Amino acid sequence: MQESELGLRERYLVALARQDIEQLRRLYCVATDALGRVENEADRVFGIETYHRIFTPDVIVNVTGTPTPLTGKGPDAWVDVVTHALGQYESTQHLVGTQLVYFDDVETAGDDLVAGTATMTSYLHAWHVWPNRKLRLVMGTYTDKVRFSPDIGWQIAAMTLQHTSAEHRMLGDLR
Repeated sequence: MQESELGLRERYLVALARQDIEQLRRLYCVATDALGRVENEADRVFGIETYHRIFTPDVIVNVTGTPTPLTGKGPDAWVDVVTHALGQYESTQHLVGTQLVYFDDVETAGDDLVAGTATMTSYLHAWHVWPNRKLRLVMGTYTDKVRFSPDIGWQIAAMTLQHTSAEHRMLGDLR
């Protein structure tokens, strides 16, 4: 789909859709950090509810470029993977940037978006701190396949995180 070929109304709907799609990745980062706080039940509930909002029920998730690739099918399976992976850390912070959305297909009816698919890429910097103050800094790129349904909105149907580098170092004193 060439966005330049769309009329004004369709370009407006595509611009709004792009914002909605980018927000999915931002919500994912916040929910992932919440799930890493395994002893906080309110954070866990927030993380699970957010994953169910941003992912389709049949989402396929893959993490590549690591010694042990990670995978999950469905939001609850990915909650389990994330909780297991991040529960060992004292804290985490997932930062996302350089987001690009490419629309494959968008269908409109009147002033409404009724269907669509797109691909989004987002850069990741993730900080993971162990209790001994050792830091694991991860850089990578998310590639998401997203789809729109009128009753739900945009959701991630497939997510791949390609780790591009990782570094371990000690953090300084908090004082």
